[in-house]
Amino acid sequence: MPSDVVRVIYRKYDGSAHRDYPARRLAEDDLGVWLGVPAGTESVYHGRPSVEQIPFVLLVPHHAWWTGMFNPPPRTSEVYCDITTPARWEGDDTVHLFDLDLDVVRRRATGAVELRDEDEFAEHRERFGYPDDLVAEAEAASRWLLGALGDGTEPFATSYRKWLALVL
Repeated sequence: MPSDVVRVIYRKYDGSAHRDYPARRLAEDDLGVWLGVPAGTESVYHGRPSVEQIPFVLLVPHHAWWTGMFNPPPRTSEVYCDITTPARWEGDDTVHLFDLDLDVVRRRATGAVELRDEDEFAEHRERFGYPDDLVAEAEAASRWLLGALGDGTEPFATSYRKWLALVL
C-alpha cells in the first residue's frame, strides 16, 4: 500500500537544494502520480523555510522530463510545468527530481503559454556541464509542453480539476 504522504525533493543539477515539501498522494493513473499540497504546508524553497500560501496539485508523470503544478486563483499561473529529469522514486514515500531551469506556464487571465528561464538554462548548462542528451530531452519536453498547454491536451485542459478540488 503506497504511503499517504510523499516527500517531494527538487534539486538543481549541481545537487543544491531547490524545493522540498510533503504532499498527500491523491491518486495514480496512466499519467502519473497526483499529489496534493494544501495551503499552510511547510516547505523549503531555494534552501529557505517557507509556507505554501496557495494550495496546488502536482502531477509527477511516469517517465517524463517535466512535472505539472496546477493552481487555483489567485495564482496567476493556472498551470506551471517545471522541466526536470524523470522522477526517481525512493520507495513509495519520496520522489527525487532535478530541476532543469526551464518552465512552461499557462497564464490564467489570458490563456497565454510561455517558455520561461531560458537564460538560466543556458547559464546552468555551461556552469553545471549539462550533457548534450540532457539538453536535448529538456528542449524536447519544453516544445511538447508549449503545444500541449495550448491545445487542450490532457491533463492540461480539465482533468486536473478533480484533483485540485481535493486540496481547496
